Amino acid sequence: MNNLKGSAATGPALAVVPGASGEAARTPQVTPQVLQPSGWPMPKGYANGMAAEGRLVVTGGVIGWDTANRLADGFIAQVRQTLQNIVAILAEGGAAPQHLVRLTWYVVDIEEYLANLKALGAVYREVIGAHYPAMALVQVVRLVEKAARVEIEATAVVPK
Repeated sequence: MNNLKGSAATGPALAVVPGASGEAARTPQVTPQVLQPSGWPMPKGYANGMAAEGRLVVTGGVIGWDTANRLADGFIAQVRQTLQNIVAILAEGGAAPQHLVRLTWYVVDIEEYLANLKALGAVYREVIGAHYPAMALVQVVRLVEKAARVEIEATAVVPK
């Protein structure tokens, strides 16, 4: 990242961007808060960091299959089903998409991911909404299910 301010000893200044609740960092957290170091460019479609207090809800690697173990056809369809599956798992743990603090995406073809950014954004907003937790994207050689194009792990924090 360019334009980072601060010394190596102290690091960049840190800004806490309030979550949907609009509360400041020192008040009890209702939803996770975005951590945005001062002077850093705003990320698009993800957060650099998140802060939250509460009960953890985590998923394993989730892929885009339905309740009959049929994979959706195509990359975007698999992403949609994967995100819907994550929302269903979160609900079982008493969490919702706004409680997400981290998503780790594993894709078998990063070029396929990059070629579909607009459609990915639309599907993400359709299923998750306008909540963007910290995210990582990793290209892998393959996934356990050979026909799977994407696998996502999720971490959420439900307020106490």
